[in-house]
Amino acid sequence: MFALSLYQRYLVREVLAAVALVLAAFLALFGFFDFIDELRNVGKADYGVAQALLFVSLSMPGLVYELIPIAALIGTLYALSTLARHSEITVLRASGLATRDLLLTLFRVAALLALLTLLVGEALVPWTERVAQELKAKALSRVIAQQGFGSGLWVKDGKSFINIRSATPDARLERLRIYRFDGSNALQSVTDAATAEYDLQRGWHLQGVVRTLLDGDSARVERLDTDWWQSAVTPDLLSVLMVSPERMSLFGLVNYTRHLADNRQKTGRYEIAIWKKLVYPLTALVMVALALPFGYSHDRVGGVSLKIFAGVMLGIVFYALNGLFSNLGVINAWPPFASAVAPSALFILAAAGMLWWVERR
Repeated sequence: MFALSLYQRYLVREVLAAVALVLAAFLALFGFFDFIDELRNVGKADYGVAQALLFVSLSMPGLVYELIPIAALIGTLYALSTLARHSEITVLRASGLATRDLLLTLFRVAALLALLTLLVGEALVPWTERVAQELKAKALSRVIAQQGFGSGLWVKDGKSFINIRSATPDARLERLRIYRFDGSNALQSVTDAATAEYDLQRGWHLQGVVRTLLDGDSARVERLDTDWWQSAVTPDLLSVLMVSPERMSLFGLVNYTRHLADNRQKTGRYEIAIWKKLVYPLTALVMVALALPFGYSHDRVGGVSLKIFAGVMLGIVFYALNGLFSNLGVINAWPPFASAVAPSALFILAAAGMLWWVERR
């Protein structure tokens, strides 16, 4: 592996095995809790135990993506603590192994984990998350999303505002209302449609159309059996709303952010998610650096257990800070890059401080 020496191959193998073990344990634990949580919906509409199991299974790649950095921290910490307990780290250091060389070896492991995080997050998670949400929505006869409003889903498209009371995963809209404004922001027309289905060539096919046309102080009503509606709003754009920004692909995030910007809507949450997608795989490097100082101690009684507990606590703190800074960034309009990078920056500073303290001992 990259022309590694004997001790490097041994160290990489031990760390990767420990990370894989921790990741498998976390997946089993969180998967079980997710399945228990899904049992609340079993029996509703067509949602049964088989659908719950499939939904949880499809959610596993998302958990892998989120847990790899934490598993890297705890796994590396466990492997190094075990080596320290057997005095193997002491022997390596006595043989002339510098902290820099040990850290570079760990960075090779982290690079593999970062690559895995990137591949899972870009190629697998967006697809499995969308399929899982579609499966659940169809089984429970739910709408795609309501954006927190009881009146349904609201979307802006140029000079038009669209209210969708029901949007199912099969690209069918129900109880659709389109408010169209002119260049001076005066209401021009209100179009109600009972249903709408999407055609790739012609756009949305509206059925049961009632259109109210406004012209100054006068208004007239048109009733049509069918009509066509051209819009930048597509099933792909609506399906984005089924997946949280953190689990969307980078391509999907960029496209949706551009759509929001074109319609002069807030993009902060999605810009932060874009930067997080770019930065998050690199957190594996931060985690192995944070774990290294623990390997330089060799407590024989209760040492490994205490370090594993410390690793779990650090992982929880990182996960909490990641969500906290994202939310604070949206609320306070912080720069997206700063909001995304802040947790990793804090941890890399902590790792650098701990390594400096260890080297001075």
